Amino acid sequence: MKLLIVEDNVRLAERLAYKLEKEFTLDIVHTGEDALEMLRTNSYSVILLDIGLPNMTGLDVCQTLRKQNDTTPILILSGLSAVQTRVELLSAGADDYVTKPFDISELRARVYALKRRQPRPHAFSELVCGKLRVSVEQHSVMHGDTVVSLRRKEFDILYYMMSHKGQTVTRQMIMDHVWNNDADSWLSTVDVHIKHIRDKIDRPFGTTYLKTVYGVGYKIDAQ
Repeated sequence: MKLLIVEDNVRLAERLAYKLEKEFTLDIVHTGEDALEMLRTNSYSVILLDIGLPNMTGLDVCQTLRKQNDTTPILILSGLSAVQTRVELLSAGADDYVTKPFDISELRARVYALKRRQPRPHAFSELVCGKLRVSVEQHSVMHGDTVVSLRRKEFDILYYMMSHKGQTVTRQMIMDHVWNNDADSWLSTVDVHIKHIRDKIDRPFGTTYLKTVYGVGYKIDAQ
């Protein structure tokens, strides 16, 4: 398994490398710009990304990669522990988050968990709800004749809800399926993603396929 460590603290990066080099193949860079350059020519199983990088922050790197449709799992390393910070990072496309200082055994376990959490084969090639169509093979969403552009996590959430059309799914169910994570403090990020999805599949078209079931969760249903 090959990891990219993006950490501007040289001593911390060296300590991480020392702890992980027996199990993983490692590349280390100290800036966001260098990280993007490495990712142009190399493939990694997981990216360990410090949030407090100079010039181009970890958040900037994360957003740039997801805009480029790079789906490499990203594990954020940060000294910030506020829930809103986690929500912002997960909304930008990060897959997991650890707060400094962290235990190396926990970090190692999270890396393996991200590796296991690779996209699974979908049971259906296309899901339909009214004028809304989700194509798994093309990884695309259509509202009638209009293409709807969704980010990776948004697509995964929509697919999960479409595969349970008409059923109410809780925030925890969405979190468990998309992030495979049961941390209650992160559940609010589901609401952020749901808002983004609704802004793309419903509001521009005057439809209400994505419904809120107050006090429970959400569901996708025909109007």
